[in-house]
Amino acid sequence: MTALPVDFWDTLPLGAGVKLLARDANGLAAFDKPAGLLSHANGSEDEARSLLTCRYDKEAECFTWKTGDGAPRQLWLLNRLDSATSGVILATADAELANEIRGQFKRKRVRKIYHALVFGGPARAVELWRDLLAVEKRGGQIRTATHAGNVPAETQMTVVRSRRTEPRVSLLRLEPRTGRSHQLRVQCAKRHVPIVGDQTYGDFARNREFAKLAATKRLFLHSLETNFTYEWRGRNFAFAARAPLPPEFEKFL
Repeated sequence: MTALPVDFWDTLPLGAGVKLLARDANGLAAFDKPAGLLSHANGSEDEARSLLTCRYDKEAECFTWKTGDGAPRQLWLLNRLDSATSGVILATADAELANEIRGQFKRKRVRKIYHALVFGGPARAVELWRDLLAVEKRGGQIRTATHAGNVPAETQMTVVRSRRTEPRVSLLRLEPRTGRSHQLRVQCAKRHVPIVGDQTYGDFARNREFAKLAATKRLFLHSLETNFTYEWRGRNFAFAARAPLPPEFEKFL
């Protein structure tokens, strides 16, 4: 890896509300993505509402832009969050390191922890959720179901706390051990604790009522923490990042 310009991290074209959470000497970084922003632009029309407000090369999975003096810059995206989900998302300024960390994801060596605000509450405070999901693409959109599926999905669930008065909601800690599309949203819905604000798999009537109280229609799913170790050029490194829980989660607990 060539040395990064001293102002590299200070001059990123960050999207609205995006914050740099952590970075290491190898060029690995974590950002806090607000709900409503895309992980990356799908075309020039999306650039203003993505993690970085610049061109995204889908084949290389890389953001590209130029500084004010015309110097080219690149940042490789390592994972994605649905636009409606907030929290930790990873990227790196080194193409070789990007391949290494993506390998860590494929080998399931990256630990991800989410917090979700759900309607009601699970029957038990701690459960291991195992399901067989059906995942399919329809017209460019992904839809996941828990019936007639053959894709294994596993999540460790822990109740953080619950509200006993209306609106009855609970804050869950969800640690997915597989990385299926919409996995957490579908597994919550299956157990009759749909995530607040889920416009695809949730409780639409309760979503409307809650949106009036909260003054937001966001999906209450947040990527709270990501941590892992990786080997790079003969040395082992540990990386961890935590995105604070947005205040709207706390308001009803």
